[in-house]
Amino acid sequence: MQLPAFLDGIAVHWLWLSAAALLAILEIFLPGIFLVWIAAAAAIVGLVLAFVDLGFPYQAALFAVLSFLAVYAGRIWYARNPIASADPQLNERASRLIGRTVTVETAIENGKGRVTVGDGVWNASGPDAPAGSSVVVVAADGTCLTVERASDA
Repeated sequence: MQLPAFLDGIAVHWLWLSAAALLAILEIFLPGIFLVWIAAAAAIVGLVLAFVDLGFPYQAALFAVLSFLAVYAGRIWYARNPIASADPQLNERASRLIGRTVTVETAIENGKGRVTVGDGVWNASGPDAPAGSSVVVVAADGTCLTVERASDA
């Protein structure tokens, strides 16, 4: 494979190591905890190419295999070593509502109705309750809140 003229004279392993550095920098600006593993794969390819001369198809294949293995290993590592959070329900909006007292918007009849939470309205299930009454959120399943009468909770 012929490199562009501006890259002529640069050893291929430096190109891979530069790509690894660029991917690592992108991980800083676009955090997703996966570019760093691909950067590691590019760095390993660069180190291998510093000692072994491989054609581009072999370089690309080595990079693809190492990228897959690195991302897979990273996912396993993060699953076994979860990052502790000060607010573990940060992205679980419905779960954050458990224990909160809310107002019934549409009467809960036959176990179904709607409740007002802040400036939004949520589906609710629970014992029958007239509109305007107070209920307490005791569970959440997707976008449906399970409620009990405020006096029962």
